[in-house]
Amino acid sequence: MEKITSRSNPLLVHMKKLAASASYRRQQGVYLCDSPKLLAEALKWHAPVKEIVVTAGTALPPLSGEIRTVEVPEDVMASVSPMKTPQGALFTCALPEASVPTVLPGSRYMVLDGVQDPGNVGTILRTLDAFDFDGLLLLEGCADPWSVKTVRSSMGAVFRRDVWCMRAAELPGLLERSGLPLYGTALRQDTEDVRGVSLERCAIAIGSEGQGLSDAVLAMCRKTLKIPMSECCESLNAAIAAAVLLWESYR
Repeated sequence: MEKITSRSNPLLVHMKKLAASASYRRQQGVYLCDSPKLLAEALKWHAPVKEIVVTAGTALPPLSGEIRTVEVPEDVMASVSPMKTPQGALFTCALPEASVPTVLPGSRYMVLDGVQDPGNVGTILRTLDAFDFDGLLLLEGCADPWSVKTVRSSMGAVFRRDVWCMRAAELPGLLERSGLPLYGTALRQDTEDVRGVSLERCAIAIGSEGQGLSDAVLAMCRKTLKIPMSECCESLNAAIAAAVLLWESYR
C-alpha cells in the first residue's frame, strides 16, 4: 500500500477541496465520501470509486487493485477529514451523469424545492430508498447532493438511487413526458388528505421547512396533499414530512 505522510500531498489537498467546494466537485467530476461502512456500500453497489485514503489498522472490504489506496498517519487523516472524529477511511467517487433524462424511467419520484439542509436531503434520499421510490429531483436552492454530509446522511442510498439537479422551469415538461402528475405538500382549496390519494404513480414535491413550496412549483401541482396531525402542531420537518408521504405511497 502506498504511504503518504505530508499534509501538502496533492491527493490530500484535492480531497480537502472536494470536501469544501461544490464547484470544485463539479469541475473535477468526483465527490468525497467517508467511513469504511460507506466504502463497503459503494463497492457493493459498484460505485466508481477512484482513490482511498486510510489510517493503519482500519478494516477495509476487499479492494480492486485498480483503486489507488493510500495509508496516512492519524494526524494527517485528522487534517484532511471533514469529520471531527475521522472514521479511518476517505474515498472519492466519480460523479454520475448530470443531465436529466428526457423521460423518467420510473413511476415514483420525490421533488425537493429549496431544501437547504444537507442532512435533510440525505435523510430523504435514504428514506425514499427504503420505500422504493425511483429517484430524487432537486430544484434550485437545495443542498448539494454530493456534499460529504449529504452523502453520509444517505447511508449508501446515493449509490443506488438516481439523483438529478434541475431548474424548476424544466420540471413540467419532464413530468408530462413521463406521464407523472405532480402533487405538492401545501394547503389550498383543492388540498386532500394524503390517505385518500393514490400515490402509485406520481412525483411528490416537498418545500423548505421555513418557506414551503415556492409559488412557481405550487402552480405546477395537480393537487396538494395534507398530512393529518393534531391541531397543536403547525408543521413537520421536511425530512419527516417526506418520510410520512413515502411510507403512505409504499403502503
